[in-house]
Amino acid sequence: MAAHLGSRDDALDGDCHELRPYPAKLLGANNANRRNGTGTKRMQSEHGSFELSTPRDRNSSFEPQAVAKRQRVLTEELDSKILTLFGLGMSYADISGHIEDMYGYEASSATISAVTDRLIPKIAEWRSRPLEAVYPIVFLDAMFFKVRKDNLVQTKVLYNILGINKDGKKEILGFYDAESEGANFWLGVLNDLRERGVKDILIACIDGLKGFPEAINTLFPETEIQLCVVHQIRNSLKYVASRDQKEFMADLKLVYKAVSKDAAEHNLLKLDEKWGKKYPVVLKSWNNNWENLSGYFKYSSEIRKIIYTTNAIEGFHRQVRKYTKTKGAFTSENALFKLVFCAIERISEKWTMPIQNWALTASQLHIYFGKRMAIDLNN
Repeated sequence: MAAHLGSRDDALDGDCHELRPYPAKLLGANNANRRNGTGTKRMQSEHGSFELSTPRDRNSSFEPQAVAKRQRVLTEELDSKILTLFGLGMSYADISGHIEDMYGYEASSATISAVTDRLIPKIAEWRSRPLEAVYPIVFLDAMFFKVRKDNLVQTKVLYNILGINKDGKKEILGFYDAESEGANFWLGVLNDLRERGVKDILIACIDGLKGFPEAINTLFPETEIQLCVVHQIRNSLKYVASRDQKEFMADLKLVYKAVSKDAAEHNLLKLDEKWGKKYPVVLKSWNNNWENLSGYFKYSSEIRKIIYTTNAIEGFHRQVRKYTKTKGAFTSENALFKLVFCAIERISEKWTMPIQNWALTASQLHIYFGKRMAIDLNN
């Protein structure tokens, strides 16, 4: 094993534990700078650890080339391993244990944190990256995490935006944390999307988040809002007695599974007549949200299946939970962002193909939205 130190004559001794001193003649007979012993440090590599002694001179001008000053790790493999283990959701203690087993090197929590902190500028770059001009369908939903702040454990809400681009492929457009939810927050989110290049969204699928429909229509006035029907059903059943739920759901199914909007509205009237007096809050919610709930009826079954529920982004959230489930509470907001970002990278690697029946869906969207959903037949 050879190590060049400014002269081809300099190399590791046969036992790979010590470097021969820098030759005095190369310093010059009349040169005030002289050899000044050696410095010793323990190196880590994929082959294990070893002691390395490097020459020193009085002016500290000597620069090792095989191993630089203050360098402790001979390979980037350790950092890569740490990031891989961190991305799998392992705790710092478990990562340290694995690194010690593999390399005989005890990585402290501070060392591991320093390595994972390299993700922070990468996350900032990813969150500000340019986006496509048009997204036919966009889903938005929230995740909740526990984060320590000021010695207290608080709930942090993280909103993820999942877009389906014109090629039918899924893409996480970004994640946004909020202390409070409202129109101002959503205006900020949508302004960020516009600043990054998004000019149009055809259909936005949401779960009834307060202030979001108004914010969308302010910045993207032509965007159609589709409230998640499944969320509406879940919220309704919270206020229906358990003994009535089976019968109520049978009647409600005639509404959201109707063949047309007219048929759905007819069945909604019948539902109101039968259950309105007993559960006025439930029926009031359906009537008040009907405009944004019923938009999917005008589309074909292929498009309806995609937009009537936010299952697409909820499925993404289930995958994220696989990586974060071991965390009772994150030590900081940055710790949360780093792990969620690692999860997004791993999940996105699998999104290489368009969603099912996208060719048919895209052609039908083109019929409904015209130039807004242009199709290039030359590609």
